[in-house]
Amino acid sequence: MHGLTCDRCGKNLLVDEEVRYLLRLEIVAAYDPPEIMPADLERDFDAEIRRLVRSMEGRDAVELEEEVAAVRRFDLCPPCRRALLADPLGGGGGGAPKVS
Repeated sequence: MHGLTCDRCGKNLLVDEEVRYLLRLEIVAAYDPPEIMPADLERDFDAEIRRLVRSMEGRDAVELEEEVAAVRRFDLCPPCRRALLADPLGGGGGGAPKVS
């Protein structure tokens, strides 16, 4: 990443290609606010927070952060850019993925 070669195919971007592209991949956890019911207001939130903190103890901080959000950057040559645009998820089906 962030080099002078294509991160997908390894082609030298300064010698073999006039232009290079930057791909920024961002994956974030989706959050849908829950509907709060009267019973929810009676839950022991302190106990739930303690349980959550215990479940995170001993785990790697980067791993925990990346469960919520991860960002990567890649250098691409023009052919790899075209290939990723044609099949961004690598499923071989071609075309853009369904957007919701």
